[in-house]
Amino acid sequence: MVEDRVREVFADMVVLKDPQRSEYFSNLSIPSYMRDWLVMKFSDDEGVIDYDSVRRYIKRYIPSREDFEQYKFQMVDGESVQFLARVRVSVDVKSGKTVFELPDFGGARGGASGVVAHDVVEEWQETLLHESENWGIVTLSWTMEGTVAKPKGVITMVSYKPFCPYSIDLEFYREARKAFDIHEWIDVVISAVDYNPDGYLDDDGKVSEAKKLFFLRRLLPFVEKRVNIIELAPKGTGKSYVFEKISKRGWLISGGTVSRASLIYDNAKKIGGLLTRFDYVGFDEVQSITFEQPGQIQQALKHYMEFGEIKGFDASLSADAGVIVLGNINAERFDINKNMVEHISGVFGESATLDRFHGFIPGWEIPRMTTGLIAKGWALNTEYFAEVMHALRDDLSYASVVDAMLDIQPKADKRHTTAIKRLCTAFLKLLFPHVQCPEDIDKKDFENYCLKPALGMRGVIYKQLCIIDAKEYAVPDKAIPEIKCK
Repeated sequence: MVEDRVREVFADMVVLKDPQRSEYFSNLSIPSYMRDWLVMKFSDDEGVIDYDSVRRYIKRYIPSREDFEQYKFQMVDGESVQFLARVRVSVDVKSGKTVFELPDFGGARGGASGVVAHDVVEEWQETLLHESENWGIVTLSWTMEGTVAKPKGVITMVSYKPFCPYSIDLEFYREARKAFDIHEWIDVVISAVDYNPDGYLDDDGKVSEAKKLFFLRRLLPFVEKRVNIIELAPKGTGKSYVFEKISKRGWLISGGTVSRASLIYDNAKKIGGLLTRFDYVGFDEVQSITFEQPGQIQQALKHYMEFGEIKGFDASLSADAGVIVLGNINAERFDINKNMVEHISGVFGESATLDRFHGFIPGWEIPRMTTGLIAKGWALNTEYFAEVMHALRDDLSYASVVDAMLDIQPKADKRHTTAIKRLCTAFLKLLFPHVQCPEDIDKKDFENYCLKPALGMRGVIYKQLCIIDAKEYAVPDKAIPEIKCK
């Protein structure tokens, strides 16, 4: 069985997944990447979990947002508090201090912010300042600063310990992949992100690999930088879960109003927005999201999606987050030959912006979420797998393999070519991570699992462009070029 081989090959990186267990942690608002770590920490070799220990740990180290007011009271009363949190650290050039905020507790606006003690910065600067956000166990105290005439209370981070439960060895991971054929590996990946591969059924009730592969398209932005995707789907297909719960490296915006400062760059604080801090930024149920200054945001997004640069706004920054647009669509619009984007926000529905999306996912091809789709049995730890995907983003060798394998005509449209190559690279990383040169992969496998789906995803984007702006796009020199395997 594949399950037994996963346990044998990946050893300490597997966890027993159970639908009831998943529901238990979901009710506690614990995301998947944290759930699997807790399960491994408090279960025996047979996967039996000590729930009492879990509850004590959560109560002690993983507070809810509502608990933070109690924490502030304790700090003002002279106590230190310690817990596990997502931390955002930056250097305030005006004051010369290193400051932090805890976004899950309201950040600076909610009073969940303060300064980092100098010795903590000295010890952990490679961690705290290397990435815009980190997870770690923080110890906070309340201290007084300022003058006698104007004293000021401030929360101070007096200690920090990074939450890094796994060391990622990509060479080990690549070698482990060789123990599985492509069909088995597809199931391994699906199980790793909390789904049951046997639950993807066609109309005849048979397990459908095609439906599995439609689902796996959601993971492309996890493994490749600046992959921009639109998915339109009926409600209940699990798209929000994938982008919100699987990895701490992504951010999903669900409703409300999006400002230029929060998304792109905050002029007042002189810090980059969400696009500079995460592997991807998703817009969930995009129809319900409004944008402040939509024209400015749209122009900034178009430049960013094209070049990976944030310019203007008193800044010049580079970033590599993918942009994900998720929208609900009614059954009568399950047709790529119809205008499917007319109901999404005007920020994304305009043709020049739409052209910068690399691919489209027809979410109606993905089964509606049922209990039969919840992962069960031994599978890769979700947190471990998410960190592997994050590490793969920095590996440029796969793009070189794709370049070597594709035959592209000299005058091919640049946006089409960029999109198809980037999607091919993402598929290669996800499904064939052991491949380091063209000779490592069968040509047919590359065509079937990388090139054809990439062409299909980009083809839908182009078809939509031709529908909404035929004069500009429905012309021979804007067509998708013929791209083949060498």
